[in-house]
Amino acid sequence: MTILNRCRNAACAVSLVTLAVACGGSDDDKEPAIPANITLVPASSNVVSYWTDIGAATVNATAAVATTPEEARPTFHTDLATMHLAIYDAVSAIDGRYKPFAITPATPAAGASMDAAASAAAYGVLSALFPNRSAQYQAAYDSYIARIPAGDAKTRGLALGAEVAAGVVANRANDDRSVVLAPYVPGTAPGKFRGVNPVSRFVPFIRPFTLASISQFRPAPPPALDSTAYAADLNETKGLGGAVSSLRTAEQFEIARFHTEAPPIFLTRNFGRFARTTDKVADAARLMALIYVGYSDAINACFEAKYFYETWRPLSAVPLAETDNNPATSADPAWTPSLPTPNHPEYPAAHSCTTGTLGELLRLYFGTDKVTYTFDSTVTGTTRTYTTTGALAEESQLARIYGGMHFRYATTAGAELGKQVANWTFQRHFGRRVP
Repeated sequence: MTILNRCRNAACAVSLVTLAVACGGSDDDKEPAIPANITLVPASSNVVSYWTDIGAATVNATAAVATTPEEARPTFHTDLATMHLAIYDAVSAIDGRYKPFAITPATPAAGASMDAAASAAAYGVLSALFPNRSAQYQAAYDSYIARIPAGDAKTRGLALGAEVAAGVVANRANDDRSVVLAPYVPGTAPGKFRGVNPVSRFVPFIRPFTLASISQFRPAPPPALDSTAYAADLNETKGLGGAVSSLRTAEQFEIARFHTEAPPIFLTRNFGRFARTTDKVADAARLMALIYVGYSDAINACFEAKYFYETWRPLSAVPLAETDNNPATSADPAWTPSLPTPNHPEYPAAHSCTTGTLGELLRLYFGTDKVTYTFDSTVTGTTRTYTTTGALAEESQLARIYGGMHFRYATTAGAELGKQVANWTFQRHFGRRVP
């Protein structure tokens, strides 16, 4: 059994060290002090971790036919946020400690099976959003439900979960991802993005989960091309992030490579670790909903800013530096980044937006920044350990410079945007119910 503890601001979590710690809990309302250090170990298996894996497999699968907006334009973070919100609202109705996010079910919650409710909620969302990817979730649902003992608890849980799923799907219907976009015309002026057919242009139109508007935390404009700040950051990336660099170390290049695995695979797998750090279903549901909702709003807001400013990447800025009217920069027509550059505008940096959000959410959730956790990468075949909530974001910012993909000012702005989204989300949602 885990030992219950409370985290600041009613945040709930579990850590497994010599002592395992979980915050909150309907079976223990005591509020002892927060542990000085928390180490998260993905050692538990629960219904939330099960559906975290199934949901990830579903959003990352492909199908020959697309009959829903989600199948036509899959957006893993938004679609998994929808699934985890359904799990959270269903489980929280039974657990009773936390406020619902969107749906309060009419089905009586007392005595309902959390496993059944969470499964029905996840299945209801996945089958509605991805009807042509049933190979990923149908057998998984059938087998899991078959293991739950028959009886009123199971029946009530299934009904409650299905009701919540239908409500959440209706709430998120027509989220504007189907927007019709005109052909993209790349810029030609100094500082403007040069990409052809850039990706994720529809993402800024997706209706946010918590933000008042997707542009709510749009960062201030990047430094002017003729500024000292711009020159300093361009020269840093030019020196550290080029395909040929006498400044970048082998360790720095390894860090850059670690963070180049495709985000839909890299993040769904590593986010899944957090679902396994507690044996408390309600706590796991709350943590995963918080992570995905915060991530979704942060990355979508990040892309809104990207396409608002449409600034050039280092791969254009360095070879064309003679056009920036800055005496402190010099062009190198042969310069190329050390790693492939994603095809979307530079400012702000997307990896920084999302890791900034995650770090701040973890800090708020656990009530301390002294949280140790791990991520792994199939690109390098290694696992990296982070000993504070913000360490991943700090490393990610450097990784994009070492990879020649971003300027420091873009990574700084991205991390700040992410923190703002995290604070906004945490202050307004997923809190304790008022007695």
